[in-house]
Amino acid sequence: MEILRPNFVVGIGGSAGCLNAFMALLDALPSDTGMAFIFLSHLPFDAVSHLTEILSWHTKMPVMEAAKGMLIRPNHAYVLPPNADLSVENYHFKIVSPRVVRNNQVDFFLISLAESMGPRAIGIILSGYDGDGAEGCRHIKAKGGTTFAQDGSAEVSGMPFSAQLTGCVDFVLPPDKIPDELQRLLESAHS
Repeated sequence: MEILRPNFVVGIGGSAGCLNAFMALLDALPSDTGMAFIFLSHLPFDAVSHLTEILSWHTKMPVMEAAKGMLIRPNHAYVLPPNADLSVENYHFKIVSPRVVRNNQVDFFLISLAESMGPRAIGIILSGYDGDGAEGCRHIKAKGGTTFAQDGSAEVSGMPFSAQLTGCVDFVLPPDKIPDELQRLLESAHS
């Protein structure tokens, strides 16, 4: 039996204020894009996260916490586990727990996504403090992938603005407009 692989793997990172952005993006996103979506947010080391459950209310896609060795499947959404760094290799998750550096989870994942997926990597940086995700955007662009940053609608502009300052962001949009561009990426990939 052939294993279906996602046509693109999308890493979506945020911190403070990102929950509303995550939900707005999912609310506007069709559940049958053929893409896989990985949601990465900053949580305290000892946090109990309800993100998987909350996001599942906003999509028909299965939403689950990423686990070591788990196959990344199309039309699925995954959530970074608490106190872990997540990476991807050959369409499977790798997990480092406990995580090594505080508030670096988005860069950690996006850099591995760029290495593993090349032009099939997509990075989306949403609301949050500081600059996590900016370096990941650089790597994705260098490998031919596509990057997005949230516009002025971000509750906290640090992360999306830092990503934009790299000069490596293709689209600056509100979260509910990002799915339209993802759809265009799909169409151009198939034409």
